[in-house]
Amino acid sequence: MPCPKRFHSLDKGRFIQRKPRSPDASKVDQFEQTGETIPQLPLNDETNTKIPIIGLGTWKLNGIQCFNTVRKALVLGYRHIDTALMYENQEDIGQAIKGYDRESLFLTSKVPHTDLSKQDFLTAADNILKRLDSDYLDLLLIHWPNEEVGVEEPLDALEHLLEARKIRAAGVSNFTRFHLIDANRYNLKVVANNQVECHPHLPQYDLVDYCHRHKISVTAYSPLARGDVDADPVLQEIASKHMTSPASVSLRWLLQRGLIVIPKSSSDEHLEENLKVLSWELQPEDMAKINAISERERKVEPEWAEFDRVP
Repeated sequence: MPCPKRFHSLDKGRFIQRKPRSPDASKVDQFEQTGETIPQLPLNDETNTKIPIIGLGTWKLNGIQCFNTVRKALVLGYRHIDTALMYENQEDIGQAIKGYDRESLFLTSKVPHTDLSKQDFLTAADNILKRLDSDYLDLLLIHWPNEEVGVEEPLDALEHLLEARKIRAAGVSNFTRFHLIDANRYNLKVVANNQVECHPHLPQYDLVDYCHRHKISVTAYSPLARGDVDADPVLQEIASKHMTSPASVSLRWLLQRGLIVIPKSSSDEHLEENLKVLSWELQPEDMAKINAISERERKVEPEWAEFDRVP
């Protein structure tokens, strides 16, 4: 069965550039000549918020490396930057985005599992905004579920932040189907996005289907399985056919399933290569071969994860 080309009808993001104010103004100017336009998915109809389907992951990027990587990405046309309070790099990102029209950017952050009481969550959100030097976030997520606190308080906090216009959309991360069903007892309508590990070795078919049926978009983190996709023979074969890399095949496969991807890279070559996946397609037989990969391996499972939690 042919894979739906979901993002071909997506709205194109229009980037409005103000006069640069940062010392690195030449890089900002360069965007007008080299920047790509990345398709977007609707995220929150009430606030007319849309999310670029390709973003930059920033886990383990800190200091000058983080600053330089974000600047490079912005020059290439990235506008979706993903971070988290746990990453300890939001001040670096805040500096890197200076000189860009805030309305042209899409900033995602996350509140850790240790701060899920309502007051702690609100305090953490304010800290994130302060570190990014921004008045609002485009998307704020519960980074990890926490059985001891539950979902009611953080969902209440997210609703409060939406009403206060400190965030434009809300969501969760690392939530299983069970966690989403639990959230539905309180206020699942607040949840617009679920960010989870997803790649050909962890396809998350059931979870993605559940999210899409409930109008929850899915963002794939670690979409390259921390580099393991490069050694996959199926992906290598398909990459050779399309004269590209296994990493690009993995990203394209996720996009054609209707997911958002946030690969992390600090090299100019890979940052640019990741955007080129918008210019070609996997054929139905390619999709079928990737779907048939049997290897299963989760790359991210910290001690506080609740992937095995059941009712």
